[in-house]
Amino acid sequence: MHVEHLLQDESLGLRPLWAAPSLLAREISGVTVTDLEDPARFVRPGEAVLSGLVWWPAEDGRESADRFVRALRNADVAVLLAGEEMHGAVPDLLVEACARHGVPVAGVPPQIMFRTITEAVYLRQWGELARRHAMPEHLRARLDRLIAQDADPKAVLAAAFAPLAGTTAHVVTAAGRTVATTPGATPLPVREAAALPDGDTGTTVPIGADARTPYERWYLHVPVADAVPPSLLHEITGTLDRCRQAQARRRAAGHRTAGALGALLARGQADFSAVEAALQSCGLTVDASYRVLVADTGPRDAGHAQGALAEAVAHAAHGPAAVGRLPDGTAFAALPADGYDAVTELWPHLAACAPDTPLHGGTSSSSGIPQHLATALVQARYALASARTTTPDGSCLTDVAALAGIDTLLTGIPAEVRAAYSSTVLGPLYKAGNGSAAMLLHTLEAFLAHDGSWARTAEALHLHVNTVHYRIQRVEHLTGRDLSRLVDRLDLRAALLCRTDPGPSAPTSGRRTRPSTSPAR
Repeated sequence: MHVEHLLQDESLGLRPLWAAPSLLAREISGVTVTDLEDPARFVRPGEAVLSGLVWWPAEDGRESADRFVRALRNADVAVLLAGEEMHGAVPDLLVEACARHGVPVAGVPPQIMFRTITEAVYLRQWGELARRHAMPEHLRARLDRLIAQDADPKAVLAAAFAPLAGTTAHVVTAAGRTVATTPGATPLPVREAAALPDGDTGTTVPIGADARTPYERWYLHVPVADAVPPSLLHEITGTLDRCRQAQARRRAAGHRTAGALGALLARGQADFSAVEAALQSCGLTVDASYRVLVADTGPRDAGHAQGALAEAVAHAAHGPAAVGRLPDGTAFAALPADGYDAVTELWPHLAACAPDTPLHGGTSSSSGIPQHLATALVQARYALASARTTTPDGSCLTDVAALAGIDTLLTGIPAEVRAAYSSTVLGPLYKAGNGSAAMLLHTLEAFLAHDGSWARTAEALHLHVNTVHYRIQRVEHLTGRDLSRLVDRLDLRAALLCRTDPGPSAPTSGRRTRPSTSPAR
């Protein structure tokens, strides 16, 4: 793969900033990601260097840029790909330094993950290196038989690496689940496996490029770089891709079966025999405890949530589970209750697979009776609504058990209903469009936050107690409520929490769900 091939790849959207024509024909030997001020020790000749420009300081920009680019030139790199997210654009001083030292440079738009560029380079590279077979014919035939027999990835990987005695390899997903290892190797920790595609240890190459969702990508990782000839590595990944595709087909059939169970549960309370038959068709028993999960990735990436749940359930690995879609398109899963902790562990790594796509999830309490699964689905959906409200632009998995206070409980109510309730109860105070209403609303918030204590409210607001009394009387007059009554206090507190725009002064209390967020890259 040459520099010009990379810069002309429309799917990457790179922005060429400087390159001499003679340098565009330079062949790319690999990819290194670095944000060190002096990357010389970690880059190799011919590599494309990806940098987020964390190292670049505006106050000392010229010298820092010159030092960094000089190190790249001395290492004989092929091209610098500079991220635009950190500084809004690639600094002009850095582009000028690249021109002085003869290092081609291009900008990487914020929405393009470094992982995407790495995959593009290596997929092209392995394809070009594999112009001839490197795998013995008898081994190729054996792998073909295993694929035809629907062998699991562990058996396929073991057979593929059998001629390379002592070589360790792992097949991992983008979210950090270890799919298979060579005999004697142990699964990698989730955090370590999830970091491999962007890491610089050993050799990590993508397996195929047609995963239906970003959460279902596979990678082959060999801890010792150059332990496997590139052409052989290419054939092994091709074989594993066939195994992945076979698993994807089987999983799709399971999704359709689970969809029938989801449709039954979505209709509400169903008779025991119908639920029992639907569970058994999914390979689930009727005498186990299950949790119901639902997930959503928003309208832009509708359908991706099912892939996320499928990966989460596979990671849990505590017996059979059902993953499918509800009639409204929401992804759902029913899995053994003891697998829930594994799902929560994986959720942040799932979110990192597509950092620009909010991944919201909700889970029910444990249900030990099949006909109660419909109720569990209602719980999970409510928790999903809370996750969307709590972290609208991020990723969050909310357990219905976490909705233990009125503030968290109300987050599951549709925004339109919350707005209507708040407007009805607060009346003229709802929008607080004028100074007087805003002042009264602020006083009400402080009064409720201090449990109706006149003295503590006055102290917090730096007011005389008589002023607090006067303002609360005005609130009571405008809302028709009596703040000496507990029920009216609860109504007003709920109305404040239901406001669509609570403003900076609104106090919070109780426990909230904890969002699972991921870095942009």
